Amino acid sequence: MTRNPPPIDLSNLGDLPAIEVRGAHKHYGALHAVDGIDLRVERGEILGLIGHNGAGKSTLFKMVLGLVPATAGEIRVGGATVQGRDFRAARRHLGYLPENVVLYDNLSGLETLRFFAKLKGAPLAQCPELMERVGLAHAGNRAVREYSKGMRQRLGFAQALLGNPQVLLLDEPTNGLDPQAIRDFYATLRGLQAGGVTVVITSHILAELQERVDRLAILAAGKLQALGSVQALRDQAHMPLTIALRVDEADVPAAEQALAPLAGVTCAAQAGGLRISCPRNTKMAVLGALAPLGVRLLDVNIQEPSLEDVYFDLRQG
Repeated sequence: MTRNPPPIDLSNLGDLPAIEVRGAHKHYGALHAVDGIDLRVERGEILGLIGHNGAGKSTLFKMVLGLVPATAGEIRVGGATVQGRDFRAARRHLGYLPENVVLYDNLSGLETLRFFAKLKGAPLAQCPELMERVGLAHAGNRAVREYSKGMRQRLGFAQALLGNPQVLLLDEPTNGLDPQAIRDFYATLRGLQAGGVTVVITSHILAELQERVDRLAILAAGKLQALGSVQALRDQAHMPLTIALRVDEADVPAAEQALAPLAGVTCAAQAGGLRISCPRNTKMAVLGALAPLGVRLLDVNIQEPSLEDVYFDLRQG
C-alpha cells in the first residue's frame, strides 16, 4: 500500500530557504525563457521580481509551482525538490495568483471561492472570512460577470490565500486595483509577513514596489541581472544623487563657488535656487561645503535615484 508523504511545514524551515533556485534553465527550442538563474528567497521575506515583458518572471513562477518542468537545474520549496515525491505535500502550502485571473462568470464570488477551496482541500469555512478580508463581503452573492476588473483581482487574491499558504507567488496582483485597494493589499501582505509568510511579487509599477519589498531581483532575457535591497541596488548602479538647493537668486554664485573645488559635482541654476548632481560618496562633502552659507540656505532636498532609474541603469549595464 502506497502511503502519502508526510506534510511539509513551510512555517518551520530552520535555516532552509523558503525557495531555492539553482542553475535553473527553461528552453523552448532556441528560446531560453529562463537561462541559468540562482536565487534564494528566505522565509518571511517579501521579494520583488521585476523585468520587461518576456524577461522570464512568469515562467520562473510556473517552474517553482511545478507547472512547467525545468530543462536543467534544481528548484526546492521548503527543502522539497520540485517534481520530487515530497513536493505534492509542499505545494499545499503555496498560494498563487496568475497575471490573468480566469473565473467562471456564472458563479457568484462566494461560490467561486468555495470551488477553489474544494480543489485545494482548504476549509470551506475560510471563504466568507476571505471575502471580508479582500473587501468583497458585500458582493459575495453577486455573479462574477458583474464584477469589475479590480473586484476580479481581489477575488483572485482571496483564492491565493485559501489554506493559509506559507509561500505566496503573486504575478501583477495590483492590476486593476484603485489606490485604496492597493494600500489595503500591501497592508495585508505586511500582516502575512509578520506571521512568517514568504511573498514573491511581480509588478511593472516600480514605484509601487520601491518602499514595500525587502529585496528586488531584476530579470533580463531569462537571467538574474541584479539582486538586493533598493538601497543596495542604488549603490551598485553608482548613480548620482540630486540635491535641490533653495536660495535667493543673489546667493546662487556663492553656492556655486563653494562647490567648485569638489570633484564630480555639477550645478545648474533653476527657478528658486540650484540643482546639484554629485556622486553618492561626496554627499557629506557637498553639505559641508554649503554649511558656511548658514541661514542663506532656505532649503535642501536630497533626492535618491528612483527604482525606475536604477532598473534601467542596471538592465543596460
